[in-house]
Amino acid sequence: MAKDDDMCPCGFASPYADHCATIHLGSAGLGATAEALMRARYSAYVLYDRPFLLTSWHPDTRPTSIDFDDNIEWLGLEIVDTESGGALDSTGIVEFRARFSRSGEHLELHERSSFARAGGLWVYISGT
Repeated sequence: MAKDDDMCPCGFASPYADHCATIHLGSAGLGATAEALMRARYSAYVLYDRPFLLTSWHPDTRPTSIDFDDNIEWLGLEIVDTESGGALDSTGIVEFRARFSRSGEHLELHERSSFARAGGLWVYISGT
């Protein structure tokens, strides 16, 4: 678990307590933008926060459970592009690269994630 004064795992230049923790703890809803939710979801993977990941997933596409691979070490997140997903939008796309190491091999997940508002809050729909 990240300490409150640790820099946020998502790479945003703020302490975890001032950034993704506010979203994880619900004080910032599920993020003001699709990108904020994407960053919070990345941090949740780093921190093994299964409940947040499931809560932030759209009910129509949410899996029944999430398994974590103990051999993965998350190394960093890069936001490549965003389309819509702002405070006044109802849908958005966030393209990102997440670097990780699995059993010593350095890999990258490159995804375009779709987000939408459900009940006024951003949720993750799916990614390609």
